[in-house]
Amino acid sequence: MNGKLYIGIDLGTSAVKLLLVDGDGAIKNAVSKEYPLIFPQPGWCEQEPGAWWRACTEGMHELLNGFDARQVAGIGCGGQMHGLVVLDKDDQVIRPTILWNDGRTEKQVEYLNETIGKKKISEYTANIAFAGFTAPKLLWLRENEPENFSRIARIMLPKDYINYRLTGVHCCDYSDASGILLLDVQHKRWSPEMLALCHVREDQLPTLYESYNVVGTVRPQIAAEWGLPEGVKVIAGAGDNAAAAVGTGTVRDGSCNISLGTSGTIFIASDKFGVDPYNALHSFAHANGHYHLMGVVLSAASCNKWLCDEILRTKDYAGEQKDITDDRLGRNPVFFLPYLMGERSPINDVNARGTFIGLSMDTRRADMVQAVLEGVAFAMRDSYEIARALNIPIKSSKLCGGGGKSLLWQKIMANVLNLPIELPVAEEGPGYGGAMLAMVGCGAYASVQECADALVKVRAVVAPDPEIAARYDAQYAKFRKIYPSLKDVFPQIRL
Repeated sequence: MNGKLYIGIDLGTSAVKLLLVDGDGAIKNAVSKEYPLIFPQPGWCEQEPGAWWRACTEGMHELLNGFDARQVAGIGCGGQMHGLVVLDKDDQVIRPTILWNDGRTEKQVEYLNETIGKKKISEYTANIAFAGFTAPKLLWLRENEPENFSRIARIMLPKDYINYRLTGVHCCDYSDASGILLLDVQHKRWSPEMLALCHVREDQLPTLYESYNVVGTVRPQIAAEWGLPEGVKVIAGAGDNAAAAVGTGTVRDGSCNISLGTSGTIFIASDKFGVDPYNALHSFAHANGHYHLMGVVLSAASCNKWLCDEILRTKDYAGEQKDITDDRLGRNPVFFLPYLMGERSPINDVNARGTFIGLSMDTRRADMVQAVLEGVAFAMRDSYEIARALNIPIKSSKLCGGGGKSLLWQKIMANVLNLPIELPVAEEGPGYGGAMLAMVGCGAYASVQECADALVKVRAVVAPDPEIAARYDAQYAKFRKIYPSLKDVFPQIRL
């Protein structure tokens, strides 16, 4: 299409992935750089923003090595959502970021949902409070670290910190801002009622943009260091799930994307604003300028990683799955609740924990691996069933994320949901979506829809098998009984 290059940044929980994409959507290079997580207490999770920037800087040199960096026209970032990044008056980081999967805000969530009331919170924001959202973290900080809270001059989200370091602009897009719980999602403005409840001033919050809007250009010093031309545009970008949806072409009304990353999401695009009356699904702005509903499983591919790395002591994920044949699907006597970090959609329970049930003397290693994959799929179906109850016609779903590369997990997901699963040619999710948003922002395409229609292609479709799907229906009915039976036990066993 043109000789320009575009950079997509996927600022994940465990690593940043950088993509170099040409104007025809071909991925020319990809670089990944890991950074550590900090666990100050059980159920808490933090990260140093400086580690994100160092990883981006190191990775960018590798990404552009061997390519003409002068052809780079734009940069777009998709990033982990909800993390509380706070800067002082000198734009210095005040404390480590409290991440999306941190469960310390149980008291603050209860205050918002029960004392203020779910109905009012939903009226203000289109959502209710969840432990991972940013607003409860601000309340926690005010109550537990008042000195740090008093120093806050700027509040932003993880990918916005990268955009700030690139441009010097304090910005946020509507999709990511939706998960702060300070945004009036329907009217795309900061909610004065929520700001008052959380003791936040609007001047502490970033300027809001659509995800495909240009927020600034790369600072001259950084451009010179990376070999970029002057004037490279930086696009507002999106929360990782909205960016992944763009990357998989999930932008048309009623289209669906499932992501199996560290967390798991089911993402349903909508041209019109709408709210789940039960508030079990999030009602957020989409990166295409419209809206979406989303269910979130806090631990998805991370469950399989935990089982293999920490319990089975292996990195051979595919090898652990090779003995799980079709005749075993829907017949596993072992079940797994994937609530290793508590759970968000639809149960909203920070006390919930991972649980194996149904173990016996003849339980095989493969049965436990299968139970983990199935448990995540069943948890995803919980949100899918709510979408069905809202009469949202979902005919198929795209699939992305590291877990989505497993052939077995693809098959399990298709049959648990009884839904055709489409596999995009480009499986890079948020990073690819970030690059696509950069193309739109730079004028290569007139809209996100036009860009998706041109670039996103499906390489294969995994269709459900009627017999296996019927077996999974019966298994899912059993799965649904486990959490209610254990709900009151979880708080009692918490340390």
